[in-house]
Amino acid sequence: MREPDKKIILEDGQEYYGYSFGADREKVLEIVFNTSMAGYQEILSDPSYTDQAVVMTYPLIGNYGMAEDDYEDEHPTIGALIVHEYNDEPSNFRSSETLGSVMERFDISGIYGVDTRKLNRSIRDFGSRKALITSAETPLDEGMKILNEHTPPKDAVSRVSCKTIQEFNTNGSFHVAAIDCGMKQNIVRSLIERDCRVTVVPWNTTAQTIKALNPDGIFISNGPGNPEAVPAVIETVKALIGTCPIFGICLGHQIISLAYGAKTYKLKFGHRGGNHSVKNIETGKIEITSQNHSYAVDLDSLANTPLTVTHINLLDGTVEGVKNEKDRVFSVQYHPESAPGPQDSAYLFDMFIRMMGEG
Repeated sequence: MREPDKKIILEDGQEYYGYSFGADREKVLEIVFNTSMAGYQEILSDPSYTDQAVVMTYPLIGNYGMAEDDYEDEHPTIGALIVHEYNDEPSNFRSSETLGSVMERFDISGIYGVDTRKLNRSIRDFGSRKALITSAETPLDEGMKILNEHTPPKDAVSRVSCKTIQEFNTNGSFHVAAIDCGMKQNIVRSLIERDCRVTVVPWNTTAQTIKALNPDGIFISNGPGNPEAVPAVIETVKALIGTCPIFGICLGHQIISLAYGAKTYKLKFGHRGGNHSVKNIETGKIEITSQNHSYAVDLDSLANTPLTVTHINLLDGTVEGVKNEKDRVFSVQYHPESAPGPQDSAYLFDMFIRMMGEG
């Protein structure tokens, strides 16, 4: 067996050795894990993973390659992918490229051969934290110095949002203005499937500009990082409340809650995977959901707002959904558009359509 050529150094001094694939570049990133058993292409191309190194708990990654139609963003911004076993010879008639070649093209570092069970247990027990992906020959003290001197960037949303206004399905029956904070393309597809005309606007678009579009509904997307790092979007949403139905997903859910005066906080290791159980308080039904986030809305802080809780996470009791009937505003922490993940929650898009249809 050849000697490992890459390693991960965590900010508590732990080291994990493996082999390089994808881009061969040193990086400091936030390390997180994802429990999905399939859908690594959608995970790799989800803008919410910007500046993060994602450890896959499922051991075999790369076996079905990369398909042209399955990207969530055309230019993936994830920092790194860490896997136990990497397959560079995919077997899939839809595959047009290997995972490793895509990662190399988009400057995404990769490490395989890592003891991912031990690494994921460490993240679960001690939380998400900074990690250095570097050469196996980098001395530990040098690596720790790099980690200690690194300041995580706070401009992720501005980097992944679109730069100009974009139009999709211009003949749709309902006009949705979507604020792009790092939006997955399956959200756009889900709206188009329901006969919506979708106008995607950059994250820093003003409320005045959005009102001038005369939308039937407003959507606030998912995206990377701390919701408090985008005060401009929070202020925009405040100014838009009450004008027409508003629907938010993930980061959009947190932004809506902050706009109403609630608070958010960072979870120990976040929620990332396709098997999170959520209870719909209004119907009593349990949904299996797809999730990807580091932050959550503080339950106690909602008591001082006009928002009511609609969904609760059954694993840890965190808030998974809120609404304000008077303002026709609702949001969820998870991903009803899936990709990857179960499709139990697609009804939320239908709710949004009904609200727009009511005028």
